[in-house]
Amino acid sequence: TIVVPSPARIWLAGALVVGFALRVAGGPRYSPFGRLSVHVLAPRVSAEPKLVSGAPKRFAQTIGLVMSSVAFGLFLGGLTTAGITVLGVLVLAALAEAALGFCLGCWMYGRLQRVGLIPDDACVDCADIWARPGMTARN
Repeated sequence: TIVVPSPARIWLAGALVVGFALRVAGGPRYSPFGRLSVHVLAPRVSAEPKLVSGAPKRFAQTIGLVMSSVAFGLFLGGLTTAGITVLGVLVLAALAEAALGFCLGCWMYGRLQRVGLIPDDACVDCADIWARPGMTARN
């Protein structure tokens, strides 16, 4: 959306809002972007699927919904530079997950759980993700 002409940015940001809302509501099955990600892009990047607990992914998608909604509102309000900045952060987070396998929202979820803002029983699998085989502790 950053390299898209100004009028199209509003529509693209709106499409992101709808896509994230659909993913938050029902996972990737209802979102065109989710289906593209799960069924087309992910298999091309990694031969082995990487299963992640639903709670941190839904948390990450909710953050995407909030950020894309803010960007959409900023574009509607004529604050194009601010909207581009918010979408730029969103794009960087998406690239980090696609290229590095690092989900910023999932990391934030784990941090919030670690400090007690999200109870351990909200996602038992997430409570000590670094204790899993093959994982190394990250601070």
